[in-house]
Amino acid sequence: MIEGLIEEIKKFRDVRDWKQFHTPENLAKSINIEAGELLECFQWNSDYKKDEVKQELADVLIYCLFMLDAVDLDFYDIVSEKMKLNGEKYSVEKAKGNSKKSNKL
Repeated sequence: MIEGLIEEIKKFRDVRDWKQFHTPENLAKSINIEAGELLECFQWNSDYKKDEVKQELADVLIYCLFMLDAVDLDFYDIVSEKMKLNGEKYSVEKAKGNSKKSNKL
């Protein structure tokens, strides 16, 4: 399912000839800019508009998918690897119900 969506996103980019602008540096900037716009949804209070959050979150995710493509990484592989590392850093015994960083547990 996600593979089909990723292909649709790439096709959208490719028919517009935008891949030429999608360097890792430009994509990292774009991810950060869009993440800032997502944060702006919560700037003054927690009374956010769900549709605005949805739109900004989608932008962040799309740029992240473009970054995966630009640096030739696989979504499933990197997330699986990171979850394994997180499991080691944040054992249930130490981290359950605790919001501290791993070096403070």
